[in-house]
Amino acid sequence: MELLDAVRRRKTTNGGFLPDPVSEEHQRLLMEVAGRAPSQLNSQPWRFVLIEERSTIAQIAAISGQSMTEAMSNGTFFERYKPYFRFSDEEMRTHRSGMLFDKLPAPLRPFTSQVFTRRGQWLMNAMRVPQTLGDENRKLVAGSPLLLGVLLDRGEYRPGELSSFYSLFSMGAAMENVWLTTVELGMGIQFVSFPMEVPGNWARIESLLGVPDDLELMAVYRLGYLPADQHRPVIDWSSHQRKLPSQYVFRGTCATPQLGWDS
Repeated sequence: MELLDAVRRRKTTNGGFLPDPVSEEHQRLLMEVAGRAPSQLNSQPWRFVLIEERSTIAQIAAISGQSMTEAMSNGTFFERYKPYFRFSDEEMRTHRSGMLFDKLPAPLRPFTSQVFTRRGQWLMNAMRVPQTLGDENRKLVAGSPLLLGVLLDRGEYRPGELSSFYSLFSMGAAMENVWLTTVELGMGIQFVSFPMEVPGNWARIESLLGVPDDLELMAVYRLGYLPADQHRPVIDWSSHQRKLPSQYVFRGTCATPQLGWDS
């Protein structure tokens, strides 16, 4: 039941962390649970790099913030992910997926219906919204006590081959172990994704981390301890940000939704 509780409490940390460094004991525990994940033929294709050096974290934070500003300024971010943007509770209840943007800057709220138009992009750029969001992103990453780089062994991760699927599947299992463990340790975790959105910026992070040719950097996460009042968030069992079981569970064949579990 403790594991079930951790799964139900698991969430992405969008805010800041306490300044306290992550203890070596907890770092070792997180790496142990990652290493205990299942993998095809016990291949264990994952590798991890723990980053505490403040100057390195600051450089990665700067790349992340600049990437966010660029991707939002030129419209590529909105174009790529527009199927997942929701601007009202009603939209969220209809789709039960995606991200709810209910805290837009006040001057932009009347224009949410135009956010994916040229006029909407012009308004955001004129109000320097991408720069503001990029700077907030930089500060979040820079304030992280610990960054975690996740890499795959290129001997196992060979795109186009079945081994590549197995490696990605194994990496996902390892990171889910880490994610659930952070819940029990009073920690938060968030994927640092924006450097992937801008060509060339991911390579800059690989260079900072000294990634060798036989490894590929797949992800970077920021981690840290949460304030005490965020350790056990109130669970909203009626949350409309998750699909109902009848929308993703089938019985017998994919033509028969599982009914009766939605309540």
